Amino acid sequence: MWPFRRKPALAVDPTCGVPRARALAAALTARDRDTVRDIFDAATDPDQRALLMETAVTVDGVQDWIGAWVHAEPDSTLPLLIRGCHAVEWAWQARGRRAAAYTGRESFEEFFRRLRRAETWLQEVTARDPADVTALTWMITTARGLQLDPAEATARFDRVVALHPYHLIAHEQRLQGLCGKWSGDDERMLAFARKTVAGAPDGGLLPALVAIAHFETGIGTWGEECLAYMRSAEVRKDLLAAADRSIFHPGFQRGPGWARRVAVFAMTLEVADELDASGRAHDLLGDHVTEFPWGYLGDPVEGFRQSRDFVRQNRP
Repeated sequence: MWPFRRKPALAVDPTCGVPRARALAAALTARDRDTVRDIFDAATDPDQRALLMETAVTVDGVQDWIGAWVHAEPDSTLPLLIRGCHAVEWAWQARGRRAAAYTGRESFEEFFRRLRRAETWLQEVTARDPADVTALTWMITTARGLQLDPAEATARFDRVVALHPYHLIAHEQRLQGLCGKWSGDDERMLAFARKTVAGAPDGGLLPALVAIAHFETGIGTWGEECLAYMRSAEVRKDLLAAADRSIFHPGFQRGPGWARRVAVFAMTLEVADELDASGRAHDLLGDHVTEFPWGYLGDPVEGFRQSRDFVRQNRP
């Protein structure tokens, strides 16, 4: 028998190899309500609950059957919460990830239709449980997508941080609402990221907010302008300091959502020509491929592979 096994092909894995996330995705695929409920009930920390929801929304077909669960358990907000959060991702699937100028009218109409339904379901959750941080967090996204008054998006974010000051996904969605591509201002976005991270605990994922802010500012442009920005002394210092407080900190752990944030460090550090630090991030990632940020390069698997190979060949 040939003694060597071929390594499995690379593929996008929304569960990041985390057993709880894998179990949740499998349970949703199998329409196993009891297991889904048990996993969410055990996630008492708001960040962990939201990061598990981040996995749940990627499972295909949930909108086909989740309504039956909602009707079967009218007193429970969990199936309604999953329905609403999943519908936000479902809406973005209809719109696509390209810029508005490249999105057709029919895609936009379906996007808004699905997003309005998501907003309705999430509003019902918060009406019944005003302290449901996960629902409020996804409503920051619906406010942006539905182009609600900016003051409403701010109010929703403020409600989250009043309940959980360093909520990761709420801060990430607030940052998106502040960036230039959503009619915001990149300088304000970056200031928000720096201020948030300055007070954040070490060893967590929140410092990745700085990497995401620089990603949105610089990598969105590509070309020479991008390289000049990302390789400036200020940006390189920012990225290294954020990584030291997050993925390189001794207290860092691979929980739900970890790979997505490590990946944004790997990409931004590579473009910033900090190849040793990027290599350390890739060492953490191993074979875990995420849609974000590698999807910005086209096929996420190929983007990940090219980045990893380049860094391995060129790191000091």
